Amino acid sequence: MEKTQQWTSKLGFILASAGAAIGLGAIWKFPYVAGSGGGGAFFLIFILFTLLIGMPLLLAEFVIGRSTQSEAVTAYKKLVPGRLYPWIGRLGVVTSFLVLSFYSVVGGWILLYMYYALSGRLWREVSDFETLFGQTIANPYSAVIAQGIFLAITIFIVSRGVEKGIEKANKYMMPALFILFLLLIGRSLTLDGAMEGVTFILKPDFSKLTAEGILYAMGQSFFSLTVGASVMVTYSSYLRKEESLVKSATSIVGLTLFITVLAGLAIFPGVFALGMKPTEGPGLLFIVLPAVFEQIPMGSIFFLAFLLLFFFATITSAVSMLEIVVAAAGGHQAERRPRLSILLGTLIFMVGIPSALSFGVMEEIKIFNKTVFDVVDYIVSNILLPLGVLSISLFVPAKMKRTVLKAELGVTKQGQVLFNIWFYLLKYVAPITVIVVFLHALQIL
Repeated sequence: MEKTQQWTSKLGFILASAGAAIGLGAIWKFPYVAGSGGGGAFFLIFILFTLLIGMPLLLAEFVIGRSTQSEAVTAYKKLVPGRLYPWIGRLGVVTSFLVLSFYSVVGGWILLYMYYALSGRLWREVSDFETLFGQTIANPYSAVIAQGIFLAITIFIVSRGVEKGIEKANKYMMPALFILFLLLIGRSLTLDGAMEGVTFILKPDFSKLTAEGILYAMGQSFFSLTVGASVMVTYSSYLRKEESLVKSATSIVGLTLFITVLAGLAIFPGVFALGMKPTEGPGLLFIVLPAVFEQIPMGSIFFLAFLLLFFFATITSAVSMLEIVVAAAGGHQAERRPRLSILLGTLIFMVGIPSALSFGVMEEIKIFNKTVFDVVDYIVSNILLPLGVLSISLFVPAKMKRTVLKAELGVTKQGQVLFNIWFYLLKYVAPITVIVVFLHALQIL
């Protein structure tokens, strides 16, 4: 069947792929995980694992997608006909579906806080930000409605297709994200005591690094690049043959690491300057940061800018997750895309409602002593994603011909050594590392 979806430029592909990678992981999760895991030492280990494991896996997904010019499920079927290997793609589709079902809940919280900031309620009526956060996530009506609005925006972007929807949105959102980050960093660094926060995130102190922190850094490295869910298989299938996969992967990894640094520089200087703790956990964004911005001049404007930035990063990741689901269902055909986007987006919304209600009317419903939201998060983060990463790292070296790999990566005689390093990192280092992370996540270690 003739291909109907394609990136119009390499820049569009890079920005969209970076947008898929830069989301809750980089801006919401990384700061509090780094805060608990040792600061600068954690960040250094994270960088090493991203370069040695995350990037080889990213290239592996690129090769699968671009060589077949197909979405996740069909790609594996083309490479190895049969019933077994397409399940790697199906695993990615299910993973993306479930991630978006609870990811959209957090997206809804961001929209609610943007409303609080715009209306003035956040600063005029609130004295306890922890209480406000608790009330926000416990209100069943606002939580579900906000989740629905977030998904409606996601559906609209995906329904317009690769060029007019995903690529166009990222061309505006990603540059805006960088500009807003730089503005926030400029403001944070002017605070008294801000340099303590800069030192915390950029100066390694290995005495603070624990074995658990190393394992978290390994997990964060491939989660931050959205490898394992075959999202990048689908995205790379829209890329022209003449574009360099290696240069694209290098740009995406570089942008992801850069945003991660910016996130740390935007958050930690303010946290330390005002005597807050960097180990506040998931509530760092919604509880600690409002308190930080409340105490600085023009804090309300800067916090609104941060929320807008956070929304951009979150929606670009949400778009990538819905895209893989829509593409697998036949959304690569332009005429089917709008209907499939609405249908599947609505289904994701319905599946996500229990997660949205997990902190209110359904908070007493526990599965293995976890809320529905926490159970879905646990299944995705600790089981499905590691399985996806492991499957891909084993599939490419074993089932794809080296001639195909070299052709897709544009390997020259001078680049043979680098190809061999990539191949062995993928074949041996990545699986072993992923197994270690996976066993730890299942609490077997």
